[in-house]
Amino acid sequence: MQRRKTQTNHDDQTTRIPFRLNLLLVIVFVLLAALAFQMAYLQLKNGAMFKAEVNRTDNTIETNNVQRGMIYDSTGKVLVGNEAHQAISYTKGINVTAEDMYKVSNKLGKFLTVPTDTLTDRQEAIYYLANTKNATAVTAKIAKASAMSATALQSAQQAYVMRHKPDLSGAQQNAAAIFTKMNGAYALSTTYIKETNVSPTEVSEIGEHMSEMPGVKTSTSWSRSYPAGNSVKSFVGTVTSEKQGLPADEVNILLSQGYSRNDSVGSSYLEKAYEPILRGTKSRTSVEVSNSSKITKETKEYAGAKGSNLVLTVNSKFQDAVQKVIDKRLPGSTCQGAYAVVMNPKTGAVLAMAGDSRDPNTGKVTTDALGAINQPIVMGSVVKPAMLTGGFESGAITPTNNTLVDQPIILTGTSKITTDWNQNGAFPMDAALALEESSNSYAVQVAMKMVGFKYSQGASINGLPSSMFQTLRNNFSQYGLGVKTGIDLPGESAGLKGLSGRSNIGSALVEAFGNYDAYTTLQLGQYISTLANGGSRMQPYLVSQIRGTGKNGGLGNVEYQAQPKVLNYVTASAAAKKIVKQGMWQVVNGSSAHKTGASVLTNLKPGIVAKTGTAETFVNGKQTVTSSIILYGPTDNAQVAVAVAVPGLPEDNASYLVNQTMAADIYNLYWKDIQSSDGYK
Repeated sequence: MQRRKTQTNHDDQTTRIPFRLNLLLVIVFVLLAALAFQMAYLQLKNGAMFKAEVNRTDNTIETNNVQRGMIYDSTGKVLVGNEAHQAISYTKGINVTAEDMYKVSNKLGKFLTVPTDTLTDRQEAIYYLANTKNATAVTAKIAKASAMSATALQSAQQAYVMRHKPDLSGAQQNAAAIFTKMNGAYALSTTYIKETNVSPTEVSEIGEHMSEMPGVKTSTSWSRSYPAGNSVKSFVGTVTSEKQGLPADEVNILLSQGYSRNDSVGSSYLEKAYEPILRGTKSRTSVEVSNSSKITKETKEYAGAKGSNLVLTVNSKFQDAVQKVIDKRLPGSTCQGAYAVVMNPKTGAVLAMAGDSRDPNTGKVTTDALGAINQPIVMGSVVKPAMLTGGFESGAITPTNNTLVDQPIILTGTSKITTDWNQNGAFPMDAALALEESSNSYAVQVAMKMVGFKYSQGASINGLPSSMFQTLRNNFSQYGLGVKTGIDLPGESAGLKGLSGRSNIGSALVEAFGNYDAYTTLQLGQYISTLANGGSRMQPYLVSQIRGTGKNGGLGNVEYQAQPKVLNYVTASAAAKKIVKQGMWQVVNGSSAHKTGASVLTNLKPGIVAKTGTAETFVNGKQTVTSSIILYGPTDNAQVAVAVAVPGLPEDNASYLVNQTMAADIYNLYWKDIQSSDGYK
């Protein structure tokens, strides 16, 4: 009985095993069937979509630079142009690796020679490590390399290579310089590998092998040219080279405006001020890139537009002639330079702006036209017409009551103030004669009256109000002295103001005749223009037009025309202005033995009015003078205004004439080069 029971249990177990196995097989079959069904479903319903995904491409935009706008003088003569150069460029593709560029740079280096003198140790290291074999070998020599982040390892690799400095051959250094240019480009941005001096042989050989060097192209680059000479750079300014790229202090702003890091950009003066106009609009090419990062199609969407052109108010012939006057007449000794500005007093147009700076220690002279807008100079008595106008406006003097006595001004707490030719006497004079004879005493007395100070010999300067500085400066500023003129150039100086605290109140007296604050020559030009046109302070400008490019490559349609802009109006009465003008006429034509205008001014035709100035200064501990002058002509219908300043002159008779000689030469040149004097007296 027992044996039969055991046999039955064994049979039950044998029966259950095949059952479990069969169940498992059934489950597997069901899962496979489900998988097959799903694959069939996806193939039938979504097969086209997946095939498209495999073949999917991305569209991105490639941009390229265009010619910069040109700059012309007032007659249409090219001052700044563009010189075309055969160039080799590189457009970086999508997902291009360092090793890809390493291979291309080595290939390109066989046909193209580039400068290597600026190649740094780090750039050589980056090139060396772009070779995977080299990078692997270097990594093996770095302790705990496996534990480093990618950035840390990269830095360690470069440091190792720079310490051990692999001996690169000349060919490898050439390739490293090419690689450095490529490596600096962004995806789908174009950079120049060589901008100039590409030989025909280089172009030919690169063209034959271009298909072997992805991204490499023959192209055209442009550099600025100066057909009228380099002297115009002093106010036109310059542009950065592709090597210099964007200025470091503006890089983020410019990048946000669509520039690339290696783009050329206006870096100074007009080139910088009008950068948005001159730069043009980059070309746009739609680039189709496959999943494998290969460019499959390129379509030009926009050919780009050359930058617009600037037409200046400056006549290049006249500008050169004025600069030659400064060069020829510039004194030596302690002289620090000379500056001149010529303006149309009715519009504010700058007709010429010239200058030299001079090192009194070495005698070296540098062309410095922009010194006229950024070199403040203590100008001296040229400010007296403005000072007297302020006296008339305030009621300190009137057109019918303006006689004062030229006498030494003696106040306790400050030095005695006298007119050069009158150290101790007393001479009554009206406002016109005070200008003719350049009376310091008269100007100081007017200033004291303007602030309500009643002068008596020996009185204390403590009676002068603290507001005196500001009163005088407000008066001068209505003519543009001590404030920015508003010229369309960056870097203009507003001048320099001397200390004006209570302890400096005595200096307010010499401020009245121009021996304290410093002004620029352009401010003098704006000032004399205001006197010439009857009281309108005109904003100076250099750009008269912005124009497109015609079909023949020359000037095209006018896009902008500058209009005269009045900044403020001097409110003195017509009678007061007439007296000031009469005084300036007497500077040139008066009969006083003390008149400051020399025969070189008296003989000018058409006739002029003027005011000369001298200021006491110091150079290297030696007492010197600034010699300045403002003039306009013709007397009754002003066409031109001239301002000249010559700082740091030795105290001799010649120093008091150099300003007048320069100004007379410039005035004569105006009627020779700009306008006929026919019909003017």
